Amino acid sequence: MSPETPPPSNRKLRPLPRLIFATRWLQLPLYLGLILAQGVYVYHFWVELLHLIEAVFGSDKALAALVQSIGYQLPPIRDAAGVITGYEAPKLNETVIMLVVLALIDVVMISNLLIMVIVGGYETFVSRLRLEGHPDQPEWLDHVNASVLKVKLATAIIGISSIHLLKTFISAGNYSEKVLIAQTLIHITFLLSAIAIAYTDRLLNASHAAPH
Repeated sequence: MSPETPPPSNRKLRPLPRLIFATRWLQLPLYLGLILAQGVYVYHFWVELLHLIEAVFGSDKALAALVQSIGYQLPPIRDAAGVITGYEAPKLNETVIMLVVLALIDVVMISNLLIMVIVGGYETFVSRLRLEGHPDQPEWLDHVNASVLKVKLATAIIGISSIHLLKTFISAGNYSEKVLIAQTLIHITFLLSAIAIAYTDRLLNASHAAPH
């Protein structure tokens, strides 16, 4: 009687396959670097939020920093001949507040994208996180794989692109018609790419589920 075959998890790999499989840990510094990038985004978020709060309480310096960071073009001052002689002093109007809030949302969405790449990528390509049963386990992590991760990343990129496009349209006077058209076409390209990725993934899943 032949001895019972050990479960796959207990099988020992030969030296060369073990070495090749261990190279997945080379990706670990990349994910650690993304964690540091996440920290930079958190710092940037709080700096912008602090500037907004200070501007609400009348800080001209904070308001000037906000206007510069969002790229808001101040209304020009023209003389009787229509020549621009200067620009109005920055004011905390509805447009500036909206652009700042959209910039904060943009940071949050990029941060969410980083979390998906860090957690999903590590789980898929490096090692299991062993989060089964944890109350804070992301719902999408139960069925994550390289294909699902691609679709989710494409969807997240569309959301980020939408925020950028909305910011551009709000301050459309700061951009030329050529730039507006180019950004719109880029957003449509992202959208079509995501649809193509999702459709391809659906075809692959359907082919795998079909009986052989």
